[in-house]
Amino acid sequence: MLGRWVPAVSLFLAMFLWASSFIALKIAFSYYDPMVVIFGRMLVAAACFIFFLKYLIRFTYQKGDWRLLLLMVICEPCLYFLFEAHALQNTSAAQAGMITSMAPLLVGIGALYFLRERLSQQAWFGFSIAVVGAVWLSLAGTQTDDAPNPLLGNFLELCAMVCATGYTLCLKHLSQRYSTWFLTALQAFCGSIFFLPFLPFSGEGAVWGLSWKWEGIWAILYLGILINIGAYGLYNLGVSKIKAAEASAYINLIPVFTLLMAYMVLNETFNFQQMCASALVLGGVFLSQWKMPAKVKEVDASMV
Repeated sequence: MLGRWVPAVSLFLAMFLWASSFIALKIAFSYYDPMVVIFGRMLVAAACFIFFLKYLIRFTYQKGDWRLLLLMVICEPCLYFLFEAHALQNTSAAQAGMITSMAPLLVGIGALYFLRERLSQQAWFGFSIAVVGAVWLSLAGTQTDDAPNPLLGNFLELCAMVCATGYTLCLKHLSQRYSTWFLTALQAFCGSIFFLPFLPFSGEGAVWGLSWKWEGIWAILYLGILINIGAYGLYNLGVSKIKAAEASAYINLIPVFTLLMAYMVLNETFNFQQMCASALVLGGVFLSQWKMPAKVKEVDASMV
């Protein structure tokens, strides 16, 4: 009984933390260049994992796994955070959170091509509705200080979700042989190395002479510890226990959490068209994953 609740609770908490990351990123970006923020959160997470390194390296490597491990870290954190960092510079946290609801559908499509899992016509129809809603949401966005170019920002967030899909598919395969926390630590270390060369090109000038802006520093620490370690660790744990498609369905919680947090912390709101578009996105996602109960028809032999 306890085993059934472990993945559910882990994924629920991971989604709550991930939703809060949009808010933390918006705060951090208001103080530091995005590349400084992303490198900082990776470095914080990697520094924490150093203390547990001897426990993390206990695994049995299987020949050829380096390809999947490399693809996993390229998808996320490398490309994922590049897209998301620039997305949040152009769109609001609430809109970016709504675009994440596309991830379960993208995982379903990825599973179709790479895992040979078939999608029903209903799933394809729901996916089409969600895409229309996502496009409408982007076109209905108005330029504000928090969202200077929502169309571009939402497109970049969608690109991040494509990367997250590749990450989830690789993770599901690798989690059968490697521990949850080893894979999480690998992301942190590889992310630190990947984003280090971007620092000289950040808008901060002398990178190592950054001023200490405590609200921004706390946001980076929050991202590094509670998101890079906590959220990713919990998500990886959940994916290792249940099917990838089932785990990705929990991502639908992120838009709800993000909308509430963005309203309470950042005072972000949706206009009427965006509210309708958001309902279309969530409705399409729900339709794609809703399974009609099977009807068992009993035929009386005497009537045949």
